[in-house]
Amino acid sequence: MLHIDGVIGGYGSIQILNGASLKVGRDQIAALLGGNGTGKSTLLKTISGLNKPWAGTITFDGDRIDGLRPDLIVRRGLVQVTQGKESYPGMTVEENLRLGAFVVTDRAKARRALDRVFTYFPILKDKRNQLSGTLSGGQLQMLCIGRGLMSEPKMIMLDEPSAALAPQIVLDIFRIIHKISRDGMTVLMVEQNVRMALLLAEYGYVIKDGVIHIEGPADRLIHDDNVRLSYLGGTVADRDASMNLRQ
Repeated sequence: MLHIDGVIGGYGSIQILNGASLKVGRDQIAALLGGNGTGKSTLLKTISGLNKPWAGTITFDGDRIDGLRPDLIVRRGLVQVTQGKESYPGMTVEENLRLGAFVVTDRAKARRALDRVFTYFPILKDKRNQLSGTLSGGQLQMLCIGRGLMSEPKMIMLDEPSAALAPQIVLDIFRIIHKISRDGMTVLMVEQNVRMALLLAEYGYVIKDGVIHIEGPADRLIHDDNVRLSYLGGTVADRDASMNLRQ
């Protein structure tokens, strides 16, 4: 569904991406992993049109999208949820969610999308009339993911969905990501929580210095010596002991 080939880019005169290439298959959960400053978020922003690639191609669902405006990329069915848990604090939860449906002209479709978000995140339904500025960090993350789902995209990209969240909330978020994928949506997530990401994903990419350094099926990467020693603290994670992430 998503094919990135030799993408080079960065900010101003600073080059961050040095020929990054990856593929995400339809209905797949793929994880993009790496340390700080390796190019993870820059690559997502380049895919979503927030940054323009200097070179290389980005193809989504069979069409070139590199160089398109971000709103046109959203209209094609590709949405990014950024890392900052950003909301409009003076607006209600429901008003924030409805902003995500700005490309939806059919009111009935927008209502169905809202109902679907509330099935994933019942707490947001309970707080639909509450100002978003009063939500906890975990609830704000749910709000941001829910807002991304409001346009009913074909694929969603999540930038650090577990960042700065309590362990139990992290489990809840990852379970919801699995459910979203199981319901037919393609997911690409950037994560520093490598163990959790590989327990959930089907395929993983490790980016270093702006290029993909290691890639492969997640259940192989989690036992790869280079990944294990660099990102998993020297221990081997057991997929069968994954705290029921896929329930």
